[in-house]
Amino acid sequence: MAVATDTARPASKSMSIIVTKGTLDWAYPPFILSTTAAAMGLDVTMFFTFYGLPLLLRNLDLHLSPLGNPAMKMPLAGMHMGMPNLASMIPGVDAAATTMMRNMMKKKGIASIQDLRALALESGVRMIACQMTMDLFEYTLKDMIEGPELGGAATYIEVATQSDINLFI
Repeated sequence: MAVATDTARPASKSMSIIVTKGTLDWAYPPFILSTTAAAMGLDVTMFFTFYGLPLLLRNLDLHLSPLGNPAMKMPLAGMHMGMPNLASMIPGVDAAATTMMRNMMKKKGIASIQDLRALALESGVRMIACQMTMDLFEYTLKDMIEGPELGGAATYIEVATQSDINLFI
């Protein structure tokens, strides 16, 4: 008896990532995971929607927001200090937290989002900018870096149904 094979399925493993957040801290996971997976030979697609879409802008201005993030504990004076939500309402706290995080990343030699984004493109990671979100926030492809394509939910679902790994970040 012959066994049916799915010829539409690619021979290599694949991963899709829905990117929905655009703060400095939330920009790292999708780019680190996508570049790592691509280096391991996976076909990777990233779908940028809502607040993740600005990660494709030519001019990134990423900030950190400790508001609503009780797990954010920064090393300070030999210990890890958490920031209460109330402190986030004080003017300048987000800017100070962003500066502190950027300085820590630079000191530790962590690649910038711009560098990781370029590496993702060089590694063949497919990037899809959500057309509906582009329309909603009045962005055009001229606002974006070179490389991403436009697509909608159906485009992502087509990719996701063929992917071995699907992540929502």
